[in-house]
Amino acid sequence: MSFGDPNNPYGPPPQGQPGYPQQPPQGQPGYGYPQGAPQQPGYGYPQGQPAYPGYPGGNMMPVQMPGLMKTARVLLFILAGFQLLFGLITGIAVGAAQDLSNGVGSGDDTDTLAGLGFLVAALLVGLGALSIFLGVKFKNGGSGIRITTIVYASLMILGGIVNIVNGANGSATFGGLISLAIAGIILASMVNGAASAWFNRPRY
Repeated sequence: MSFGDPNNPYGPPPQGQPGYPQQPPQGQPGYGYPQGAPQQPGYGYPQGQPAYPGYPGGNMMPVQMPGLMKTARVLLFILAGFQLLFGLITGIAVGAAQDLSNGVGSGDDTDTLAGLGFLVAALLVGLGALSIFLGVKFKNGGSGIRITTIVYASLMILGGIVNIVNGANGSATFGGLISLAIAGIILASMVNGAASAWFNRPRY
């Protein structure tokens, strides 16, 4: 069977002859970029990739503390200042009253009242320290800080209601209203989705 004249310069080159490499088929891997092939990941940023990982709700992870939480944090610091101040004033007042009672010879009769007064002062100082701790931990704390703040605000609301009921329109009632307002804002800032996303965000 004849395949043509091998010396004919116008004829097709014989198959397998050296010097005439076969053309690779279109789209064969290994020769440049195949037409229509998708770009491989790892080169640049994948299109459609969000800038930050999302939380289970599907929204983007917050990179800054939500505004309501910032307000609650400031209120915690203000509340801590009042608690520490009143705790110190109460402790000093109870100590002065007990010294006066000891001077007139009735110190033994007022020991129980003095003990309760010092207990209240210590409780106020402890609550002030807790308020500062929670406010500081808002920045880097986890879900445990959020739960503790919810419980703390709930107890403050309960205490405010008790003060309003038993205050007889006096200073205790006014203090109960202030405590109720502050605790309500703090609680509201902790039970929304933004707070959950903030405290559950990944930390690298």
